[in-house]
Amino acid sequence: MEVAGVDFLSEIPCYLDNGSVAVHTFSDGAVITGTLGNLKVSLNAYQIKVKDGSLCKWLMGDNYQAIGRKDTQRAIEKLSDTLHLPMDKAAVTRLDIAQTFVVRHPVDVYFNHLGVLKNTTRLAEPNSVYYDKAGLRLAFYDKNREQRAKREQIPELYNGRNVLRYEQRYTQRVARQLNVLEVTGAMLYDEAFYITLLKKWRDSYRDIQKINDVSINFQAMKAKQILYRMGVLSLIERMGGQIAMMEQIAEAQKRGELSRKQAYDLKQAVQDACSLRDGLTEPNEAIAELDKKVSEAVRFYR
Repeated sequence: MEVAGVDFLSEIPCYLDNGSVAVHTFSDGAVITGTLGNLKVSLNAYQIKVKDGSLCKWLMGDNYQAIGRKDTQRAIEKLSDTLHLPMDKAAVTRLDIAQTFVVRHPVDVYFNHLGVLKNTTRLAEPNSVYYDKAGLRLAFYDKNREQRAKREQIPELYNGRNVLRYEQRYTQRVARQLNVLEVTGAMLYDEAFYITLLKKWRDSYRDIQKINDVSINFQAMKAKQILYRMGVLSLIERMGGQIAMMEQIAEAQKRGELSRKQAYDLKQAVQDACSLRDGLTEPNEAIAELDKKVSEAVRFYR
């Protein structure tokens, strides 16, 4: 953020946490760093950056709870008052939309039913699942496990429960991805823009192909093509599920056993079989629960 007439180096450090301020001298000038609670602040003679922290945690004490539109406005106004700067005019270069859900089953149960997402790379880790593409990441992870790993206290409401966190992280070219000229602090609590962000967060989740449970329903097999697809589904299940099957196809391609075209066709057949809606698959109970929670988060926004 740049503000005409403000001497960042002499004024702003006075407002940062006591004992956190450090001066770094370079050939082109000085850089001062410090903190405001969990927020990191970096500034030089021309600009200030507030980064690497959660605005929700800074305002509310933790980032388990969702920060609503009015709370976001309150956080921006508090940040403006603290730094004596118009933070509503600041450019937003990183943006996370997130919600924490208390769920019925262990968190990894839900991960097992999150399949592929078009034009992204799916990364599965023991306690999380990520979907990556340029400048954007969807993250699903065990919030309590993360909190314990950081040696931070788990809020009483969530302690001992299954807590799943779903985040959509815009890490680069935020404005371009959201089809606007710029994203400012004030836009984060503009109602229309806020609703747009929530809908994109919801729709990204919906676009993930869900891995349903296989249900043999012979009444639905009205043509031999359906029987063939059922055979593919059964094979997928035997091989460990959709993701495991896709990985094995990719490995076979790397070994030269499949051409690029053959691997593509096989992956497409797997995706087509897993997306059947002819009564051969039934929604997984855990995914049905998560579907409902994601939809309700948008419907009951604040």
